[in-house]
Amino acid sequence: MNATQQVSRPTTDPPIDCAEFSAVLERLLSAWRRLAVPGELSPTAAFTLSRLARDGSSRLTDLANSEHVTQPAMTQLISRLEAQGLAERFRDADDARVVNVRVTAAGETLVASRRAARAAKATELLAALPAAQQAALAMALPALEALAEVSAR
Repeated sequence: MNATQQVSRPTTDPPIDCAEFSAVLERLLSAWRRLAVPGELSPTAAFTLSRLARDGSSRLTDLANSEHVTQPAMTQLISRLEAQGLAERFRDADDARVVNVRVTAAGETLVASRRAARAAKATELLAALPAAQQAALAMALPALEALAEVSAR
C-alpha cells in the first residue's frame, strides 16, 4: 500500500487518507521536537533512554536495530550516556558475550523531567484548542497507542 491509498475503518465513517495522515504526523513530530528543552540529548539518545526507561534493559544490538543505527553508532551513544551517568552496560548472566544496557536512576530522573517539561508545554498547546477538539484528541489516544504498538513490532 502506498501513501496515497486509504485505509478503511471498520465503521461507517469515511476512510483515513494515508497521505494526509502521514503529513499531519510529520508536522506533529516536528512540533514535538520543538517542545524539547534546549541543550538536551540528541533525539536518538533521548529515544534510546526513554525506551530503556519504559521497556527495561536491552541488548546493545537490539537497541541499535530499534533505533535504526549501526552497532558502532549505538556503542558510541551508550558510551556517552554512560559518561553522563544516564545508562550502564552489564553482561548477560547466561551469556557473558552479550552486552546489555539499562537506564540508571539519573537516567530515569532525566526521562521523567523531560516528559514533565513536554507535558507542561503540551498542556499550553491543548488549552488553545476548543473543547471539542481536545475531546477528539483524548478519544484518539487509544488508537494512537495501538498504532505505536503495531509500529514497534
